[in-house]
This record gives sequence, C-alpha cells and structure tokens, in this order.
Amino acid sequence: MAKKLSLDDIITRTEFREGDIECITSMHATLYKKEYDYGLQFELYVAAGLHEFAKQYEAKNNSIWVCEHNGNIIGSLLLVNRGDAAQLRYFILLPEYRNIGLGKKLMDLFIAYLHQCNYKSCYLWTTNEQEAAAHLYKKYGFELTEEKPSTAFGKPLIEQRYDLKI
Repeated sequence: MAKKLSLDDIITRTEFREGDIECITSMHATLYKKEYDYGLQFELYVAAGLHEFAKQYEAKNNSIWVCEHNGNIIGSLLLVNRGDAAQLRYFILLPEYRNIGLGKKLMDLFIAYLHQCNYKSCYLWTTNEQEAAAHLYKKYGFELTEEKPSTAFGKPLIEQRYDLKI
C-alpha cells in the first residue's frame, strides 16, 4: 500500500533560484493548456511576469514560495510589490498535490507576509474559469471588483480582479 501524501512530504522554500522562472512558466503553460486550453499567449504572459518579478525582486517586500517534492517543483505562489499594494501571482499546484491543504498553507504564508510588510491592500487577476482558486481567495477575504472580456490567453474568457483590504 502506497503512503498517503502529506504536507510533511513537501518542502516550501522562499529562495528565488536559477531555473525557477523556466519551471514555473512550464508548469503554467502545460497545466493551463491541458485544463483550460490556454495558448502560447498565456505562456508568454507568465514568462514576462516572472521575468519582471526577477528583475525587481527584493526580499524585503516581495516573496516567492516554491513547493518541492522529491526534488521537483510542484507548486508556487508569488507576492509582488506594487508600491502600497501587493499583487498575488503565479499560484499553481500540480493536480496530484491539490486537496491536501497545500493551497491553504501557501495562502496562510502569503497573508502573514502581507501583514509583516505592512501592505494596505492586495489584488490579483484570474479568470472566470478558475473557480476553485476564486473560492479559496474569497475564503481569505478577497472580493471580486472588476471583470473584463479578454482573448489574451488564446480564447475568449472573462478576466477577473479580486481585491483584499487589509
């Protein structure tokens, strides 16, 4: 009988390392193509955002949480400094690591860091197709504040902005 996966099996690190941009971009491109049929435009969007994060990264007001299991990256979450606000970006977990409490753990770490850095607000962009993610964001107090039609990821969808007042 195989051992059931638990949070204790997963390492969460906050160091930004070589290869993270490539791996997190690839995870997004592969998973979102499979689950939502997002195209090349989405992969380019993720790569550009991660490149921007890397260029302006300072640990005092940005953070990255990278989840690893058996030496492989299996998830991530970023907090990006936007002046008085923080932006939540690139929250992803491979399907086999969902529903074990890892998403909640990452959100708890994110919210604690948000308070530690004294941000006044936080926001994120997602799509109407990310229903499970939106449910989690709402549990943490994020509210839907804007919707706009988009074809930016290679197909028609609704982009959604969620805001959190702190």
